[in-house]
Amino acid sequence: MVRLHKYLAEAGVASRRACEELILAGRVRVNGRVVHELGTTVDGFKNRVEVDGREVRPEAKVYILLYKPRGYVTTARDPQGRRKVTDLVAGAGRRVFPVGRLDYDSEGLLLLTNDGDLAYRLTHPRFHVPKTYRVVLDRTPGPAALGEIARGVRLEDGPTAPAEVRLLGGDGGEVLVEMTIHEGRKRQVRRMWAVLGFEVKRLKRVRMASLDLGSLEPGRWRHLRPAERQSLRKLVGLA
Repeated sequence: MVRLHKYLAEAGVASRRACEELILAGRVRVNGRVVHELGTTVDGFKNRVEVDGREVRPEAKVYILLYKPRGYVTTARDPQGRRKVTDLVAGAGRRVFPVGRLDYDSEGLLLLTNDGDLAYRLTHPRFHVPKTYRVVLDRTPGPAALGEIARGVRLEDGPTAPAEVRLLGGDGGEVLVEMTIHEGRKRQVRRMWAVLGFEVKRLKRVRMASLDLGSLEPGRWRHLRPAERQSLRKLVGLA
């Protein structure tokens, strides 16, 4: 027996958090009965599980590394009809969902999968998964600003954890900074710099955990190699 939200995540429906929301919204049935309780357990061999009237069965795991271009939303559904990152990987042959956030105006490394357990752990703050960004700012940050970013700044949803940050160069008009954080709040990097009076003109995620973009071009993707999958699972305690 396994908890219902975990069963749904392992079947590739969505992340575990999103599956909990589906259950609470009354969109999940077990043996024809709507279930609202998050603690419900199911047996995949004996119980029929449905989401929005469609039966759910576990499927083979897929892990995709995408170079997300700017101008795409990091979601599998968008009521506004904007371009979605899942449109770019339609040729993968399996339904996948994005792991974490990368906002509409940002670009770079994005992982998509139908492995709900891995997605949950990669995005949960307690696993401290590092994510590295190249950030173009509107002007050069001095030692004081760099120190504040490194120590953590206070946002409206609470203080951020310490970050790694270093100045890579620039001419004063556009300055390149590299920073690594271990959280995944909405638009976090942009908001961190905005608190200090800086504008982020361009944002690119270049690494997550042991993964990097390599030679991928914007809009292109590839499957993770076995060693990469194993490294990720080991990092979050699934190996």
